[in-house]
Parts: sequence; structure tokens; C-alpha cells
Amino acid sequence: MTIRLYDTGARQIRDFTPLVPGCVSIYLCGATVQAAPHIGHIRSGLNFDIMRRWFAYRGYDVTFIRNVTDIDDKIIAKSADQGRPWWSIGYENERAFNSGYDVLGCLPPSYEPRATGHIPEMIEMMRVLIERGHAYAADGNVYFDVRSFPGYLELSNQELDDLRQPSGEGETGKRDQRDFAMWKTAKPGEPSWETPWGRGRPGWHLECSAMAHKYLGPAFDIHGGGLDLIFPHHENEIAQAKAYGDEFAKYWVHNAWVTMSGEKMSKSLGNSVLVSEMVKQWRPVVLRYYLGTPHYRSMIEYSEEALREAESAFARIEGFVQRVVEKAGGVVEPADEVPPAFAEAMDDDLGVPHALAIVHTTVRQGNSALAADDKEAAVARLAEVRAMLGVLGLDPLDPQWSGDSDRGDDLHGVVDTLVRLVLEQREAARGRKDWATADAIRDQLQQTGLVIEDGPAGPRWTLGPR
Repeated sequence: MTIRLYDTGARQIRDFTPLVPGCVSIYLCGATVQAAPHIGHIRSGLNFDIMRRWFAYRGYDVTFIRNVTDIDDKIIAKSADQGRPWWSIGYENERAFNSGYDVLGCLPPSYEPRATGHIPEMIEMMRVLIERGHAYAADGNVYFDVRSFPGYLELSNQELDDLRQPSGEGETGKRDQRDFAMWKTAKPGEPSWETPWGRGRPGWHLECSAMAHKYLGPAFDIHGGGLDLIFPHHENEIAQAKAYGDEFAKYWVHNAWVTMSGEKMSKSLGNSVLVSEMVKQWRPVVLRYYLGTPHYRSMIEYSEEALREAESAFARIEGFVQRVVEKAGGVVEPADEVPPAFAEAMDDDLGVPHALAIVHTTVRQGNSALAADDKEAAVARLAEVRAMLGVLGLDPLDPQWSGDSDRGDDLHGVVDTLVRLVLEQREAARGRKDWATADAIRDQLQQTGLVIEDGPAGPRWTLGPR
């Protein structure tokens, strides 16, 4: 058994060999909490949640760090615009991100450090880099000298002569415009911390280098994030950490975006779809299916049609699970192991689409067993399905999704009572062999969006796809 991952730095799929046998250390660039999350933000957390679950299934002890960037230019700008403390905006949106991760079934990280909680570690890193000639102070700022680090731009595969480094307001005193800010001098009224080079606040890139070192040490296995972070963020992280003396990340794994009309979903583009609003329209487990089942390196073009397809696909799985549970007369526990074909797909760069195809094939086999009244085979297939769905965080019987199947919890009891009154009329019609009336009642219920299934325990209703 060998897990293989696409390494952005190597530009190829590589066999995964952990630094410490039996252990996996992962650092994921988490939220910049300037605003509430859209589904593009949460996709990254969800993709790495599946990675983490698969490593755990394969027997690894996983340490998973997902940071929070709670201070940056945009948070400060919003603070000024809204007349609110910067930390109030950051905390409100940090809670919104955690709510989004939770509602879509992401396991909590081992640690979730905030940038502002690690200023001493950042100061120490800058001190060492200045002493070694990799950084310099100017006008209260501290900059990294990119020409001092020979490996700069190897991750993004750019040429230094062609580089256009993003710069923020107030970044004065640079020796070279390609140098990047590690520390920014304080402006009147802005949050700041004391350093040997004056009061100021951290640059975005420094935060992650310092926190990765604190929680995972000088070397760790996997650094993850979205494709948009390769440059400048991850490139600059590497320069700081390696110039400091760390080996840093052994593998670089990047997830693709959620797009709308071919553009990356972005708050700045005004095309974002907030998680808090999406879960009012769609069941959270359907959103997880929609965002988590494409390959992590494939773009997802947002559309309601695609969401409806995801809803229908998951409904087929969920219906099979419910029918077998009824047939078995109780809950069927997951199998101890997933089918070999599923494991092979997951081992191959987390091939979730191929793995999911095995799930649907097993569901079809289970439905055939039900049709043949082969209870033993149906139960065996359900045990396999639950094992596979558990790895993907999509098991309908998981407590995470209990109560998730209803789109209106407050009205469910009322609707259930009304539907059952109608179903009793249908059963009475069937009892007197009035098939036309029974079929008409069923058809009318289906026109309202309900699906009626006749099982050994009697008729059962569920909400059908939109």
C-alpha cells in the first residue's frame, strides 16, 4: 500500500513517504477572516478533510494544522469603513468559517492558531533572517531580500527578472521592488506590536512560516492550499522558512477553485456564494457531495443544475441505505475495510471520482440484491457502502447528518402527519384493489416533490430532487 500525491513542486505524482513512519503532518493555509466564507473557501478545507480522513483510514497518526489570518490590509480597511475594532470583524468571520466547516462535516484541526497569537515567533524569525543577510529593516518595515535566496521561485517556476511582486501601501525603503514585506510599519490608528525595528504588524507570508515552524517543527510532510496561493504566498513562505534554516514542507498539494462564469469565485469579484445562504437552500450533505466528490485538482464550475445533479446522486445512495436498513430491521455497521478498488482509487492522488464510481456500483449491486430478496447480499453491500462513505464524510447514517434530511425541521411533523393521512387513503384504495385511485394519489404526491416508496414496513415518503 502506497499513497501517491501530486506534488506541485515536483510537478508530478509522487509516492508519499512520511518523515516519521506512521505519522503525517499537514499544514493548510486557512481563512483570512475579512468576510464570511463562500463555498470556494470551504472547498479547500473540505478537500483536505478528505485527505486527512484517508490517511487516518490507512492507519496514520495525523497532525493537521489550519491557521487563521486575523490581521491584514483588508481587515484593517473594513475596520476603518465600519467603525468597528479589527478584532471584532476577525472574530465574527472566524466563527462564520468554523460554522461553515462544521456544517459540511469537516473534522476539527489538531490546532488552529491565529496569526496575532504568534508575534514573538515572527520577531524571532525576522531577527535570524536579518542576522544572516536574508532580510533588512527600512522605514520601520522589514523586507526579505529575494536575491539572497537562490531557490526563490522554484515552486511557481518563474524567472526572477520577470517577477512582479505585489506591494501594499506604505512599503517604502525597498532595495529592490521584488523584495517582499515581512513586517509593515504602523500607521496612525492601526493595530500594531512592538519590535526591535519599531511598532508594526506582520506581513501575510511571515505568519504561516512562523506558525508552521512552531506547530510542526523545521520539517513536515504536506503543505496545502488553493492554487492561487502558489505565488506569492507559498513561494515567499518557502524563502523565509528555508533561509531561516528549516527544511519546511516535503510535499506541496494545491486544490483547484470553484468558478462562476469561468472566473475564480472571489469576494472581490462580487460573485461569491456564501455558505450560510447555501445551506438554507440545499442540505449540507448535498453541498459536501457537490464540493468534495470532484477531484481536488479539478475546477468546479458553479451552477444550480450541477447542485441538483449532486442532490439526485446522493438521494440514490441515501434511498438504498434506508431500504436496506428497513430490510435488515436495524442499523448495519460499516465494513472493517473498504473494497480494494475504492482503496486503489483513493491511494492514487485521492481519486475521489473513481472511488465514488465504486460506491455507485456497489449501490446498484445492493439494489439488485434487494430486488431478488437477497437480504444477506444487500446487507453486505450496505456495509461496504457505509465504509466507503465514511471515508468521504458522506455516510447518511453518521450522526453528523441526523436531521439533515429535512429542509424544514419545524414543519416536518406537520407535513408527516398530513402525508400519512393521504397515504392511509392510498392504502385503503389498494386494499379494495382500486389501483387507479391509489396510483392517482401517489402521482399527486410526487407532483408536490415527494417520493413514495412501498417497503416491507409500509409506504415511506421522502423529499425528491428539486
